[in-house]
Amino acid sequence: MAIILVIDDNEGIRESLQRILRREGHEVRTAADGREGLKVWREQGAAVVILDIHMPGADGIETLVQLRATQPSLPVIVISGGDQTRTLGLLGDAKLLGATRALAKPFSLSELTAALNHALGTGDGQATG
Repeated sequence: MAIILVIDDNEGIRESLQRILRREGHEVRTAADGREGLKVWREQGAAVVILDIHMPGADGIETLVQLRATQPSLPVIVISGGDQTRTLGLLGDAKLLGATRALAKPFSLSELTAALNHALGTGDGQATG
């Protein structure tokens, strides 16, 4: 399948996504923040990056900008649970900065699968429920 890099400061989310994505046949690499994620991406690469927006240090927006500057065509799926009211618009801002898809936490397996299919150019990229 594909090599996917998950960058999220929440260990539980990293582990959950890693388990789910491996079960789907993907190779998964993880990083706990943007700086580490950029290092892993530069050294090991990935076909898709799943990137949390709210992280200490180098946050997701800063990391997205750096990824886009280095590799404009890299599919990046941004995720965030930090804007529970949906009023800050950070997911929308990330889309404007070049994110392939944006998912609000919590998201369903079908939403994740649809976002990955879209990012990888497989399937129709539509969530089925």
